[in-house]
Amino acid sequence: MKYKNILQIDDDYDDCEFFEQALKAVSHAHYTAVTNPLDALRLLTNKEIKPDLIFMDVNMPLMSGPELLTEIKKREATKDIPVILLSTSGIISKNHGKVSGATDYLIKPNTFNELKNLIRNTLV
Repeated sequence: MKYKNILQIDDDYDDCEFFEQALKAVSHAHYTAVTNPLDALRLLTNKEIKPDLIFMDVNMPLMSGPELLTEIKKREATKDIPVILLSTSGIISKNHGKVSGATDYLIKPNTFNELKNLIRNTLV
């Protein structure tokens, strides 16, 4: 398995739980969720968590996904971690995500099966 440690950064607890259930249905990867982007940045910078892949919400309070992504990409310890931006809408274009350093930009699925497929396709 290419990705063994998955980090999700999303301020919505329900989205985190939904994502974790879908991930467990398709993978044995270790999963960590952080709901505060500032906490996530601290944990990553201090190497308290070492993900192989990050799924990050675009719209969060305190710091947006693209802002957090910029900070992650500035730091030596985290700059090479692939980051996939997730949003419920297409407010930020894929081009903006790529410019910010995202590996990909995806629209959050509405159903459990769609989310499983998104995760499965991403982890391949």
